[in-house]
Amino acid sequence: MKLLALSLLLFSGLATASEFTTPNLAIGDGPQTVALNGHDFVNQGLVGSGRLSAQTIDFLGDTLGSFSSLGIDHKSWRRVDDHYEAILWTLPDRGRNDPGAGLFYDYAARLHRFRIRFTPYSGPTLPADLSSQRQVSIVPDGGLELHDFRGQPLTGADPAQGTITEHGILLPSPRKGTGAGKISIDAESLQFARDGSFYVGDEYAAHVYYFDAKGRLHGVITPPSAVVPRTHGRIDFNSLSPPDTGRRNNQGIEGMSLSPDGKRLFVTLQSALLQDSAKPHASGDASGRVDIRVLVYDVSRQPVPSKPIAHYVMQLPAYTSNGDGKPVDKTAAQSEVRALNQHQFLMLARDANGLGTDNEKPIVYKSILLADTDGASNLAGSAYENSNDSVLQSPNDSALKPEIHPIQWRELVNMLNPVQLGRFGLDLSTRPKNQPLALSEKWEAMDLVPALDPARPDDYFLFVGNDNDFIARHCVMQKQACDSDFDNDNMLLVYRLNLPTMQRDTDRRP
Repeated sequence: MKLLALSLLLFSGLATASEFTTPNLAIGDGPQTVALNGHDFVNQGLVGSGRLSAQTIDFLGDTLGSFSSLGIDHKSWRRVDDHYEAILWTLPDRGRNDPGAGLFYDYAARLHRFRIRFTPYSGPTLPADLSSQRQVSIVPDGGLELHDFRGQPLTGADPAQGTITEHGILLPSPRKGTGAGKISIDAESLQFARDGSFYVGDEYAAHVYYFDAKGRLHGVITPPSAVVPRTHGRIDFNSLSPPDTGRRNNQGIEGMSLSPDGKRLFVTLQSALLQDSAKPHASGDASGRVDIRVLVYDVSRQPVPSKPIAHYVMQLPAYTSNGDGKPVDKTAAQSEVRALNQHQFLMLARDANGLGTDNEKPIVYKSILLADTDGASNLAGSAYENSNDSVLQSPNDSALKPEIHPIQWRELVNMLNPVQLGRFGLDLSTRPKNQPLALSEKWEAMDLVPALDPARPDDYFLFVGNDNDFIARHCVMQKQACDSDFDNDNMLLVYRLNLPTMQRDTDRRP
């Protein structure tokens, strides 16, 4: 693929109204330094990659689909001579599905466990071959099935209009058919606590589910009223027809992270709430979804608080889907966050192009942003949280009301670096479509672990994983065939970063 001109980046100070009309490509291979609020953060580049076949079968007998989110067990992370070893947990979403056809499986919610071995690489360019992505070995090692309060499995099936009440909490649940009587969950984000318990963020209800270390549901963080999906004033958890207000269909709790000290839980929506979305100017225009909500909960005293202590707005980049220089028509979806401390975090924002889409649209935008809530307006307890009031100044564009100051951010890692990807045999080619060495579409998972380098104590490895949507030539789901025309392998990319503000906590688990 020919290198296209860098897109026009429009900054408003450090707040981020930005538009990319052509592919946002990184030029060069050296370290990139980003300054934010008095500190310099350094992206030292891509240092490894790993691949797990899309045709892998998981511990419950289904095609293994990951990584909607991931967490490395920090207690297992260790350096051994020239390499690192650890236990990796990953979260698949709701199983293979085709919402357009109304096809869902009774896919049991689960976590996957892997043993990984990582050897950083900075040598000459490797061949353009599948065997070149071998710096991270990924070995399946069982997993954990998730259960509700009653000990019953959860389902990935769409709940339609069905609900069930457990422990006084209204939960999505199909009334009949696939998954009937079970809690529906479209799991998208995962975060472990120190004791091995963990949180899972959901798209159907925009709930955060809290599980014990054995995978049993122990509590639910329900979202503020503004986030709850409603149609004609009634709660509506379905994912096929859009609600009037609240979370957008399939755009719920996509990113979640505990601060390293375990006291703050960051929860982020994938794109703007319905009431915060600017009206499209043309059919298919989704560029008005940039103003997302970022919630912060205090979990230092109890793991399931009733309301957030902070509530911010962050403005995502917008891009042109065809990358042809025409006006923007899409929003780069927020796909994961990882907290550095109690006010800064990394956020993964990406386009919807790449391997897995079954089309030839060019890859336009995939970046990891460095964000800081200092100076942003805290909307906790306000009408923006407790009602359907929009944060927009006008329904016709994405500009915020003057009194609302968004979270500031800078681009720290541009994943569209042809030189660095090429070193590991990867590329950005989408023509012809479905080429196995092309960068995958849905990068949705990431975690940070220390480099354990005494000479560089602020250096960390950032593991980034893709959600392959269970796309495999030989696919099985609930003992039924679900084959695709191509393989979209599970993959990890590893970057080395210098993060001077990263809060250390040696006792913290994944």
